[in-house]
Amino acid sequence: MATPFEVLRDDALTCTRCRLADGRTQVVFGMGDPGADLLFVGEGPGAEEDRQGLPFVGRSGQLLDRLMHEEMGLTRDTCYIANVVKCRPPDNRDPKPDEITACRPWLESQVDLIAPRVIITLGNFASKLLLDTSEGITKLRGRTYPYRDGVVVVPTFHPAAVLRGGGEPMARMRSDLVRAKQVLTGAGTAS
Repeated sequence: MATPFEVLRDDALTCTRCRLADGRTQVVFGMGDPGADLLFVGEGPGAEEDRQGLPFVGRSGQLLDRLMHEEMGLTRDTCYIANVVKCRPPDNRDPKPDEITACRPWLESQVDLIAPRVIITLGNFASKLLLDTSEGITKLRGRTYPYRDGVVVVPTFHPAAVLRGGGEPMARMRSDLVRAKQVLTGAGTAS
């Protein structure tokens, strides 16, 4: 018998709630351990993610994997990785507000079923959505935020921005991942 998480995933794989369904190769629901204490949330799939059906598999994903291992001692199979929107926006454009609204129930259900202790939001879209704010990632990062049901959100830069930005964003993302690890191990709390 399928678990509630598997039922949710199977339902999402046939989603046609918004126009992004028209241009996708496949839904990129997420990957990792659906019982993990740590959930990463990015913006949306790119071309390679759309082809493979997995989140963060291109250059950004390689950086995320490396930093996750170096700063947190974790791998993809010990956390869960998802996105705000589950289908690739055309030409890698930003997701539109109605697309985010259409996809939001999938992400909220993922959060409810995974029940992580910490959510690391990667970039503006995930951070603004989960923290219900208009503040940008540059102002949001560097702190922890209470979410709901005792979950803590740790916003950080999107790996693609770090790849473009160089040393300073890299150092800040590293420190954010360390902050998240401290919350996971009980050494830090929401500030």
